[in-house]
Amino acid sequence: SLLISGGQTTVANLFYNMTTRHVGLVGMWDVVAFDEVAGIKFKDKDGVQIMKDYMASGSFARGRDSIEAKASMVFVGNINHSVDTMVKTSHLFAPFPDAMIDMAFFDRFHAYLPGWEIPKMRPEFFTDSYGLITDYLAEFMREMRKHNFSDAIDKYFKLGNNLNQRDVIGVRRTVSGLLKLLFPHAKYQKDDVRMCLTYALELRRRVKEQLKKLGGMEFSDVHFSYIDNESLEEFFVNVPEQGGSTLIPEGMAKPGVVHLVAMGSMGHIGLYRFETQMMPGSGRHTVTGMGSDTVAKESVRIGFDYFKGNIARISATTKFLDFEYHFHAVELHNTGPSLQTSLAALIAVSSILMNKPVQEQMVVLGDITLGGVVNPVEDLAGCLQLAMDSGARRVLLPMASASDIPTVPPELFAKFQISFYADPVDAVYKALGVM
Repeated sequence: SLLISGGQTTVANLFYNMTTRHVGLVGMWDVVAFDEVAGIKFKDKDGVQIMKDYMASGSFARGRDSIEAKASMVFVGNINHSVDTMVKTSHLFAPFPDAMIDMAFFDRFHAYLPGWEIPKMRPEFFTDSYGLITDYLAEFMREMRKHNFSDAIDKYFKLGNNLNQRDVIGVRRTVSGLLKLLFPHAKYQKDDVRMCLTYALELRRRVKEQLKKLGGMEFSDVHFSYIDNESLEEFFVNVPEQGGSTLIPEGMAKPGVVHLVAMGSMGHIGLYRFETQMMPGSGRHTVTGMGSDTVAKESVRIGFDYFKGNIARISATTKFLDFEYHFHAVELHNTGPSLQTSLAALIAVSSILMNKPVQEQMVVLGDITLGGVVNPVEDLAGCLQLAMDSGARRVLLPMASASDIPTVPPELFAKFQISFYADPVDAVYKALGVM
């Protein structure tokens, strides 16, 4: 194997030199590893595309030639935040350079090994017994590449229907590799195969979980499983760090707290939380958490002004002008301020003024204009997928989006208790559970 330190390379060095007509590192080594992925940089513009082609098929085109090679690729890097923070607010491929943040590229990864689970090297990890010198061990590894143990899966198990062809290829190759490491003599039992299969499914699902964050519904099939051929029982495999999402916690929130899913200014769907405070004043409002984005703040103002103009329809007994209101927006997925927060702002101010909390684990979808026109949800399926991943159990959905329901997988739609609303006031009543 060869470790490329610093990450900088060229197509000629890695794949093929058109001048000398020599195959690069992928034709000379069994494994090419990139150390510190954040620094990976190709001097050639087509470097990443050639790498994608090679990772998919084991071959690449240079000129009129199609060249095959056998080297595997490994990418080593560090995440800059805690795993919990990355899982909740970003994705685990974030350390890669921007030029490589490509769903098609990442989909070619067979496994994402959780480095945070591997202890740092310590003196007590070294053995006092005999070992194999590196050259001998490397030669053994090279020889074992000629053998394929992936058919061990078929003897005992069948893969679940959420795995597509790339998932199957990745899982089978990972299982084969693990079995060759642990049972090179091929004398393994059913439980041994189960252990390797479970871990392989976890490693591949970790890749898919990140792709789902980047690509939405295209990669929504992440519920990996396997079926026991003997008992026909299906076993699902989770990713430990995903756990149960607490972005939308269980239990009733305080009045004035509203969760919404909307498109952010960075072009991605995100989860947002409005936290509202009320204090003695004269009916004015302030907004924080949106930086200097005046357009995003204008969206909040529309919701606030709609409340002022329709307060008699919402609650005739409240003393609106006796207080001032402070809205604080929290971006839970770092997707930039949203311009679709008018309805959430309306519900937030209604909630705190009426001292009624929003229904438990509910997210608000949709937006309104100052005149009360309800805008449909942009990318309904993607919004519902993110809502489910964030812990939502109830969804406030505009009737204007009813025609988009067929675009949502039935099993996803069935996860929620849906409350449809026809107009902004109806949305307030449904959100607060007021009949």
